[in-house]
Amino acid sequence: MILGDNGNYQIEGAGLKDFNALRALEQVCFGGDAWPWLDLAGVLVLPGLVRWKASMDGRMVGFVGGDPHPSEGVGWIATLGVLPEFRRMGIATALLQVCETRMGLPVVRLSVRRSNEAAIKLYHAQGYRPVDVWVKYYFDQEDALVLEKKR
Repeated sequence: MILGDNGNYQIEGAGLKDFNALRALEQVCFGGDAWPWLDLAGVLVLPGLVRWKASMDGRMVGFVGGDPHPSEGVGWIATLGVLPEFRRMGIATALLQVCETRMGLPVVRLSVRRSNEAAIKLYHAQGYRPVDVWVKYYFDQEDALVLEKKR
């Protein structure tokens, strides 16, 4: 377990018992782009994936899932979300950093909506740079920026 700044949140491994909380978080954070239940269950139980949650007072307030590809030397941040009322507290940064560390690969990639300026600013501050664009990637046809960090 990792304690956040001033001990106001904690970061710990997530598992299947967190399914309902993760499903609710995904709906709030991603709306129409929220993962279907099968993908949510998979990120919580499939071997080799990295999964961490941030909690405050026993409530999941953030989640990150990582998909390492050791043979390629690349890890993907598959999902990262923090409930709106808990943003700007360092939770997303802490989740991102623990996921990068646990994947332990020289390159980390992620995708983000082109319009999500707050997330892009966070990722740039953490050393991510644009490497590709996935055209019409999201449910509403918005493009995704693919960002990469070399560690």
